[in-house]
Order: sequence, then C-alpha cells, then structure tokens
Amino acid sequence: QFPFGRRLPCDIYWHGVSFHDNDIFSGQVNKFPGMTEMVRKITLSRAVRTMQDLFPLEYNFYPRSWILPEELPLFVAEVRMMKDSDPSWKPTFIVKPDGGCQGDGIYLIKDPSDIRLTGSIQSRPAVVQEYICKPLLVDKLKFDIRLYVLLKSLEPLEIYIAKDGLSRFCTEPYQEPTLKNLHQVFMHLTNYSLNIHSGNFIHSDSVNTGSKRTFSSILCRLSSRGADVKKLWSDIISLVIKTIIALTPELKVYYQSDIPAGKPGPTCFQILGFDILLMKNLKPMLLEVNANPSMRIEHEQELSPGVFENVPSPVDEEVKVAVIRDTLRLVDPQKKKR
Repeated sequence: QFPFGRRLPCDIYWHGVSFHDNDIFSGQVNKFPGMTEMVRKITLSRAVRTMQDLFPLEYNFYPRSWILPEELPLFVAEVRMMKDSDPSWKPTFIVKPDGGCQGDGIYLIKDPSDIRLTGSIQSRPAVVQEYICKPLLVDKLKFDIRLYVLLKSLEPLEIYIAKDGLSRFCTEPYQEPTLKNLHQVFMHLTNYSLNIHSGNFIHSDSVNTGSKRTFSSILCRLSSRGADVKKLWSDIISLVIKTIIALTPELKVYYQSDIPAGKPGPTCFQILGFDILLMKNLKPMLLEVNANPSMRIEHEQELSPGVFENVPSPVDEEVKVAVIRDTLRLVDPQKKKR
C-alpha cells in the first residue's frame, strides 16, 4: 500500500475509492473518472429514465422512479392519476437517500403523503421507486443478487460479467407489504449490512445455505424446478449491457476532461457491483449499481458483546477471488508484450 502515492510508474494502479491522481501518465487504473458520481441513485435514475423515454420496451427492467424533492408534486399527481384509473392498485414505494449506502436511511411508504419531509429531504435528496411486491422467494425469503461486472474499456465498449455472484438473503420470511409490516427491514430490505445485525442471520460454511450464498447455487435450485436458467442469464446480461450503455455518454465526458485525447494518461477499467432482484416470474430488475463493491472475504463475528473477530467467509472467497483473478488476467499488461 502507498497511502501517499508513489513516484515510480506501475503497470496497474489499484485505487481504494476514486480515480483522482494527477501523476499517472501510463499503465492502467482500476477506476473511471466520474463513475462514483454516475452510479449515485439520482444520476443513475436520470440516465436510465432518459433511455426509458426513448426505448420503453428495452428499459423496462428499472422500477418507476421519481427524484425528490424536485419531482414531489409530479410523484403525488402521477400516483393519484394511476389510482383513479385503477382503484384496485395498492402500491408500495421505497424511498432511498441519494448518497446512502448499506441500507442507510431507506424506508417504505404506502402513500406519497407519508414521505418524511422533516428538513432532511431538502438537504438530502432521494429517489422514490415503486416497490417490487412480488419477488422470487427461496426458502420463503426475499433475496437479491450482487453480480460483478468488469468495464474494461469505454472505447470500444468492452464489458465482462462474472459467471458467479452473491445471493444476499433477508432474515425474516417475506410477506407482501402492509401498513403493519412496512417497518420490518429484515423482511423487506436485502442489504447485507442490515441483515447481519438480525438475530436470524446465518453465517454458513457452505455456498448453498445461510444468509449469503453463491448465485450459482440459486440457479441450480431454479434449474431443478424446471426454470429456464439460460433465458434468465440472457435477460441479466441484457440488463447489464443496457445499463452501462445508459451511463456511457456522460462517462465519456468525464473521461475526456480528465484524460484528454493526445495527452499521455493511463487507461481505465473498473469492477462494478450490480444489485439485481428477481421477480416471481424470473424477470430481473435493476436495484442499483455500486462503484466500489466490497472485496472483503471475511466477516466480523461477535464473540461476546462488543468483541469482534474476522472470520473467513467461504462464499465471499469463492466468488471474489475469482473476480479479481480474472480481472487481472483480462487487463494483464504483459499480454501485449508476449
């Protein structure tokens, strides 16, 4: 680790958080300029909605979204209009703070009037989305998928998707949202960093049991039930590619302002974490994109109150070691020289 940067040139620079570094003129950096800004909830929603306006059928994998506070009146009006045209429609909405991560500040509402307007939404913008009420359940639990995607280059656009990912489970059996259970985060929110604090969280030594499993173990179960796993994969690949296409125009602007054509600079690559939810009918829905997915392969276990130790996590190790190894192989600077 070089906390203060280093003077001698490297083949690969692996940055912790973001791209900025003015002293790199060659080699490859594991971050794109502007990526962190582009995958924030509001920017991502804007980019995908632009595409939804142009290609509604191609971009139907992202829930209906409104940006707060600026679109609050629009949100209220549209929901009222949809309820008037279909009185049986009883939606639930999920409010996510723009800069939040690890489930921080997320809450569910049944009606636009329930949005917490106490100063925070003014200082802390958010996205409100239609909540997906009919998720696919495994062992009666809701789960999401974290898939690792390598963006190897913007021009030409080169994308690789890791063959395995993580399935992260809720820790309470799922029920459709009602006014009584809206606040039950362990039932509705799949965030690992929330559920790990649940008494029902299961740290497992196996990749196909417990509160965090491999995605391939879920695919095996679906396949044994007769599900069309090939179609599911092709839908997921299509979702990933279309999402990155929606982000590409602005990413190119960031890239060209940081590394203008003709000026010596590094090339970039980046591992992204795609969070995807499967609906009951196996349609994948995009929840969000993470520019800095955790690559930790151990978890904290509480030995006694307030005393933690790091314990290896076989599931994380199986998935993430492969992601990093394959990424380094794909960007291998020695390959060209051979």
